Amino acid sequence: MTSKNNDIAFVRSHMLAAEKPPRQEIGLAAWLSRNLFSGLFDTILTLVSLTLIVWTGAHLVNWLLVNAVWFGTDRTFCATVEQGGIQPNGWSGACWAFVGEKFSYFMVGAYPVHERWRPYLVFALFAATLAPLLMPRVPHKAANALLAFVIMPVISFFLLHGGVFGLMPVETSLWGGLLVTLIISYVGIVVSLPVGILLALGRRSQMAVIRTLCIAFIELIRGVPLITVLFLASYMLPLFLPPGTNIDKFLRAVIGVSMFASAYMAEVIRGGLQAIPKGQFEGADSLGLSYWQKMALIVMPQAIKLVIPGIVNTFIGMFKDTSLVSIISMYDLLGIVRASFADANWVSSVTPLTGLVFAGFVFWLFCFSMSRYSGFIERRLDTGHKR
Repeated sequence: MTSKNNDIAFVRSHMLAAEKPPRQEIGLAAWLSRNLFSGLFDTILTLVSLTLIVWTGAHLVNWLLVNAVWFGTDRTFCATVEQGGIQPNGWSGACWAFVGEKFSYFMVGAYPVHERWRPYLVFALFAATLAPLLMPRVPHKAANALLAFVIMPVISFFLLHGGVFGLMPVETSLWGGLLVTLIISYVGIVVSLPVGILLALGRRSQMAVIRTLCIAFIELIRGVPLITVLFLASYMLPLFLPPGTNIDKFLRAVIGVSMFASAYMAEVIRGGLQAIPKGQFEGADSLGLSYWQKMALIVMPQAIKLVIPGIVNTFIGMFKDTSLVSIISMYDLLGIVRASFADANWVSSVTPLTGLVFAGFVFWLFCFSMSRYSGFIERRLDTGHKR
């Protein structure tokens, strides 16, 4: 509608600027209101939780950092005057001087001191070959996998064991600490995934003999504790070998852990196979693919993607279960830390707890890293199930 002169129009020539949302809907205050103080019960729970966190955190920081002893050469630095040390009576703090003094021992065990460059070189090779494999954008994955899973373990074995190229022989009984933990868990991971896939396929096989053997192996291994498997691999396996045949105890432990993890991995993979729709199998058959082509190209990639959390969970459990090898007189990181408590030069009331905190932190660091990486892979591969 316009006036008689048509010089006034009731039509807007520009849009109004968007108004800001209400303050109670955005920002830190809104987040706190929605998540922590949305009601009386939530408010009480939040205040109680914050009180516990502050109280516990203050004591932890005080014990771990403020009152901790960072440098020292013997137990006197981590003991009170009453206990024959230099700390005031009533002192309580972590003894990181003990960890610093024993750090190399925690890493490689009783490996000869002048030869410890060899396990440290293996650690470097492990990181250098595994890191590119875990980065999705790094090319040549097949060559990198061959290097990490075949070539690097062989080189590492000769480096650690010696006896070739002028290297002094070092018996596996001298290996220990984080070195043993990483070797057993790494070999267990590398072996358990392909063997678990084969066992899962065998359990679903139409051939009765193969199916029965796979079921028997899986149910037998899953029905007994890992300690039993380690005892069998360490003490009973030599009884089934020809007279005079001797298998290294470390190798027996690796075989036992790998067998145990493979049985659990088989059930994880089988769960993924059962989750694949029947149409995927029928579609692969309609293309004229062979059984192994169908599994390798169509079915297995989908099944593995679905069970990544279960696979990583098995890996994490196996990494932590390596501490059980101390039952057969082998010492991983936790076993080495506990054995260090007997050192009379470092006996004090805080030494055991400090060593256990250190070991727990190292285990947590590796397990948390595997967990976060699995989450990254899940998000990267979750292309068809977005919600």
